[in-house]
Amino acid sequence: MIIAFSIIFVFILLIITLLPSVIAGPEIAANFRYITLLLLIFIAIILICLIVYFILNYRLLSLLEREDWPALAYYLEQKIFVKGGYDTRKVRLLASSYMVISDYTSVLRLENKAALAKPSVVEKNVLIFGPARILGGNYADAAAFFKSYLDNGRLKADEREWVRWFYGFSNLLGGDFARAEPDFSFLAQYSRDTIIIGLSAYFLSKSLARNSKNPDECRAASEKGRERVEKAVKNAAHWKKEVRKMETEIHAAIIRKYIDEAEVWLFKKGLE
Repeated sequence: MIIAFSIIFVFILLIITLLPSVIAGPEIAANFRYITLLLLIFIAIILICLIVYFILNYRLLSLLEREDWPALAYYLEQKIFVKGGYDTRKVRLLASSYMVISDYTSVLRLENKAALAKPSVVEKNVLIFGPARILGGNYADAAAFFKSYLDNGRLKADEREWVRWFYGFSNLLGGDFARAEPDFSFLAQYSRDTIIIGLSAYFLSKSLARNSKNPDECRAASEKGRERVEKAVKNAAHWKKEVRKMETEIHAAIIRKYIDEAEVWLFKKGLE
C-alpha cells in the first residue's frame, strides 16, 4: 500500500509540475514553482505519516490480514491487559476476535476489566458485549444488560434502536414474549432502520403472534412493518444492499441467519 500510494503521489506531482510547461510554456510554469514546492511538502508529510502508521501497526495489520484470530487476541491482550491500553478501537477488536473464536467467557472478562478501567469503552461497545451474552445462552442477563443501557446509557439514535431490538430479542429467546412484543411492535412501526423494521416485523409474525394476548394487534404491527420495508427497499435485491452496508458489524453477523429468514418472509410470500 505504501508503494502504491508513493507511485500515485509521484504521478500526480509529475502531472502538476509538467503540465503547465507543456500547455503554456516556461513563463507560466515558473509561477507554479512555489505551488509545486508546497504540494511536494504536503505529499511528503502524508507519506511519512502513512509509513509511520504502518510501522507502528505492522504486527496488528499483518495478523488481521492473515485472519489469525487467536494470535490477534493474544497480541491485543498484551496491549490492553498488560499495558493498560483500554482505548475503544483495541477493546472492540479484541472482543470481536473472541467472538470469532466463540470465546464468550473472555468477552465478558474483557468487559469486566474495561468497566473498571474505563467504563465509557463498555458503553461504546454495547452491541458487542450484549450479543456475547446471547451467544453464551445467558438471555436474562443479556436482557438486563441491554435494558440498563436503554435506561441510563448515552447512546446514539441508531445505536439505541439496535440496543432496543436486541433487548426484545433477548426477551424473545428467554421466552418472555410479553416483554418482547412491545419493543418489536414499536420498532416495526417507527424505526428508521430498514433491517430493524424487517426483523421486528418477521418475529412479530413468526414467533410472537401465536403467544400474544392481542394477536390481531401483533399481526397488524407486523404487516405495517412489512409494508414499510417494501416501500423503502422495493425488492430483495435492495434489501441485500442494505444488509451489505452493515455486514462487517459483529452484531449483524451473529443474527445473519435471521436476516436471511426475514428476507424470505418479506419478499417471497408464496413460501410462507
